[in-house]
Amino acid sequence: MIKILQLADLHGQFGKLDAFLSLEPDLVVISGDITENGPVDVVPDLLDRIDVPVFAVPGNCDPKDILDVLEDSSAVCLHGSTITLGKVTLTGIGGSNKTPFGTPFELTEEQIEGILSEITAHLEKNVHNILVTHAPPEGTLDRVGEAHVGSPAIRKFMKHFDLVCTAHIHDDRGEMEVDGVRIVNPGPASEGHCAMIQLGDEPRDITIKILSL
Repeated sequence: MIKILQLADLHGQFGKLDAFLSLEPDLVVISGDITENGPVDVVPDLLDRIDVPVFAVPGNCDPKDILDVLEDSSAVCLHGSTITLGKVTLTGIGGSNKTPFGTPFELTEEQIEGILSEITAHLEKNVHNILVTHAPPEGTLDRVGEAHVGSPAIRKFMKHFDLVCTAHIHDDRGEMEVDGVRIVNPGPASEGHCAMIQLGDEPRDITIKILSL
C-alpha cells in the first residue's frame, strides 16, 4: 500500500503545509500553481519542509523559470518526463492549455500533444500508471460556469493512465471516473484542500479521499 498526498493550487500560500503532512503520506505530488506568478525563490524552502519524496509539475500561474528551480530542488520535476517507483509510474505535464488571462505558463494544444505523444510512445505499463497534470482533461472536472475548459489533448492521451491527478479549476474539485480512468482534483491547497490517494497491490486498486483541513 502506498499513500500519496496530492496538493495543488497553493498560489504562494503555504500555511497549511504542516497540517497536510500530518496525514503521513509516503510521497507527495504537486499538480501546479505553487506560486502566484512567482516569486520562484520561495519554492526550494517549501520543498525542503517536506520529508518524503516530492514529485511536481508547474501550473499556468508559475513562471516558466520554476522548471529550473524544481530541477535544482529536492523534488523531482515531472514536466515532460516519467519516473518509475516499483509498481507506480508517474508521468507529468505542467502549465495549462490557453486561458483568456495570458498567465505565465500556457501551452497550445499542439504543444501538449507533442509532449504527451513523446512520453507515451515509450511508456511501459505498470500496476499503477499516474498522470500528474495541472490542466484537467477536457470534460473532466473542468467546468467554469457552463463551459468545459480542459485540454482536449490531455483527454486524448489519458487512456494511457489509470489515474489523472489534476487541478487548475478551483470550483470543480472532486473525483470521477471516465472510460475506466480515475480523475481527481483536490481543490486549492491555499484554502486547505487536498487529496489522499491510496494505491493497493493490484491494478486499479485506488482509493481517493478529498479532504479539507
